[in-house]
Amino acid sequence: MTLLLMAAGRGSRYGKLKQFDDIGPRGEFLMEFSIYDALANGFEHIVVITQKDNVDYLQEYLKERLPSGVRLDVLAQELSDLPEGSSFSGERPKPWGTAHAVWTARNVIHNPFAVINADDYYGQAAYARAAEFMKRAGADDAFGIVAYTLKDTLSPYGSVSRGVCSQEGKALVSVDERLEIAETDGSIQDADSGLSFSGDELVSMNFWVCQPGIFPKIEADFRAFLSALEDPAKGEIYLPFVIQDMLQGGTAQVEVIPSDSKWFGITYAADKELAMQELARLSNTGKYPSPLWKNT
Repeated sequence: MTLLLMAAGRGSRYGKLKQFDDIGPRGEFLMEFSIYDALANGFEHIVVITQKDNVDYLQEYLKERLPSGVRLDVLAQELSDLPEGSSFSGERPKPWGTAHAVWTARNVIHNPFAVINADDYYGQAAYARAAEFMKRAGADDAFGIVAYTLKDTLSPYGSVSRGVCSQEGKALVSVDERLEIAETDGSIQDADSGLSFSGDELVSMNFWVCQPGIFPKIEADFRAFLSALEDPAKGEIYLPFVIQDMLQGGTAQVEVIPSDSKWFGITYAADKELAMQELARLSNTGKYPSPLWKNT
């Protein structure tokens, strides 16, 4: 089984590249705890998508730490990586989005794989639930989403983007992206749409289980996205949108997988202290060894 970590973000709200910030008790990156949890649940292939300038550093850093036998691919998400025959002109300050990040791994992943954000902590049980699903879901159209409760994924320091899930039984019906969700005086609202939420809604934290058939779909959607692009500096192609297209087109069935875990993330610089305290607590109570890797 493969775990793909998206680590190419620019950290605009955090203020620096949070993927490489010292968060763990021994200075570990947050993504190292995700990798540790995945390996503990039978994942054997780690793929990290990052910026071009960080590829060599991250390849060497992780290679020195991961157990022998773990396959590692560190790949660059580049603006120039476009479908054959496609092009764009102009300036663009950021990558093409999460679907493009996943598409970057099309030549190294040939089996079912899980996708996560490198700057989120998903909880140990979440990887067990994802692995269980991957082992029993034999169909080429069997996708999954590891879902969390909205009120447990908010930041006290500002608004967050969340994909709000609708489902029938275990089947996902849709994911609606809400870009400015925040809790103020006990009320949870999305400033962008004006919608209010109870907090009990299930949301996507970009923890997906995908099949390799998503790669040609991303390419087709990306090609259409580029052909319709008016301003090359704006717009992204999001992974949830591609999966939802597949869901509506009947080429994917998406199961909602309860995470059974506590999530926390680092959106703002002030989130760092809370994350450090939680990882220290988990290490002190024996949930993780410290140092995390035997060879460090």
